[in-house]
This record gives sequence, C-alpha cells and structure tokens, in this order.
Amino acid sequence: MTILMDTIRILLADDHALIRAGIRALLENIQGITVVAEANDGREAIELVNLHSPDILLTDIAIPGLNGLEAIPRIKKVHEKIHIIILSMHTNEEYVREALLVGASGYLVKGADPSELELAIKSVMRGEMYLSPAISKSIVSKFLQQPPLGSEPIKDLTSRQREILQLVAEGKTTKDIAQLINLQY
Repeated sequence: MTILMDTIRILLADDHALIRAGIRALLENIQGITVVAEANDGREAIELVNLHSPDILLTDIAIPGLNGLEAIPRIKKVHEKIHIIILSMHTNEEYVREALLVGASGYLVKGADPSELELAIKSVMRGEMYLSPAISKSIVSKFLQQPPLGSEPIKDLTSRQREILQLVAEGKTTKDIAQLINLQY
C-alpha cells in the first residue's frame, strides 16, 4: 500500500475566498486529492484540523487572528503526522526558515506554476521536504557563499589584527595595547 494511492485529504487556510476557490479548483483536478475543509484564519484552521484530521494543511502565513507560523506548532503538537505546506507570497529567507523550524514540511510560493502544487503535495506525502525552486535557489546560493565548515576565520586576519586579538585575550586594556604596539592613544 502506498500513501499516494490513498485519497489525500487537504485543508486549505487562506483569508482570501477567491484564492481558496482557485486552489480548490486546482486540487479537485488532481486525482486522489480531496479538500475536506477551508479556513479563513489560523484559529479556524486549528479547529478544522481537529475536526477533520487532514493529511495536509495548505496554509498562508499572513492569515488573521493567528497567523500560519503561530498555528503550525499548535497543530503539530496534537497532530504530529500532519504535513503542512506554506503557500505564501513571501520569499525571503526569514519566513522560510521560521516556517521550517516550526514544523512546515514544504514552502510553495504563490507565484509558482500550478503544476508545482501537485509536486509539493506528493513530495511531502512521501516524507520529503518541498521548497519552491525559487526558494531553493536562494538558499543554495547563500549556502555556497558561506565559508566551508571547519574553516578558520582567524586566518583571514592580518598579523597585526591577530596580535591585537591575542592582547585582548590576555586581558590587556585598550591603552596597554596601544602602548605595546606603539600607537598614539
């Protein structure tokens, strides 16, 4: 028995009725997926998750009352196995990081191609994490800009900077350091 052969039950949470209707229409065209309920805000999302026990909560971050990021940990505390996909216009790293830290399984940007929605759903149902390619590209780019693990930032200092750092570590005052390295103070 594979999870994807069973019907995937989804709860939508977005404060814009038109957006929910559009997402529902997209989901209803995907075989094996059913929308069990729709929520207008975070508190209603929690109530409906408790009532319907969906497999996936597809939620926006910026919903009233209790935003998506605040609702996720409350939901995950009671429904550990639920998969949560953020559907948001926010692409900045802070939102993505926070969403993943509080328990989201995926992050899909609202500007994504509609076919990405099915891909995200199937990915999280397999236990994988899903990030929109735009998000992945940004995160990987930042990751590659970081110094390699195990690198020693101290090697980037000049010999004079290392000397001053050593004197600070020895507990010398600014005045003492200035005198020791022949600087005017």
